[in-house]
Amino acid sequence: MSVFIQQLPALLGVVVGALGSYVVVVRGDQARFRREQAARWEERRLTVYADYAQSVKKTVTVSYRVAAALGIDPHPDPLPLDEAKPLLADATTRRDPSGEALIMLGSPVVVDRARTWVMTALEMERFVREGSQDGQAWKALLEQQRAGREGYYLAVREDLGLPPGHTARWAIRAADAVPPQR
Repeated sequence: MSVFIQQLPALLGVVVGALGSYVVVVRGDQARFRREQAARWEERRLTVYADYAQSVKKTVTVSYRVAAALGIDPHPDPLPLDEAKPLLADATTRRDPSGEALIMLGSPVVVDRARTWVMTALEMERFVREGSQDGQAWKALLEQQRAGREGYYLAVREDLGLPPGHTARWAIRAADAVPPQR
């Protein structure tokens, strides 16, 4: 019995060491799993955010082109409304599913900023569908759209922990700001 008692501290040391190693390995695996899972969701959110931005931008770009055909935007590739209608319908069809993915995976702030931006894009679409030629109202919509897009990208960067980026506000030469007279 005295041999067993002499060996008991060593045996307890082995058991405690084995349990400690097990706990460290399990905790490390759990932490790695959580990091990998967070990275996967972050990647998915980035994809959803980019897809949504592209779908809204398609509506905006087609609206620019129609406004150019109306003579109130300097876009270099004017497009009559009749030719633009299928493009606008396609943009809406693409935007709806990406909007649902955004609602599902996006942070509340990003979703709110996305809504602000898309509402302005829809207002731009309505404006050109009505055939309005109010240059000042169009200019105000352009500024509102640019601010909405900037707010959306700012919220996306904050949500994903990205550094500040470019505002995407390009300087326009005075000659480019005035649409050509037709």
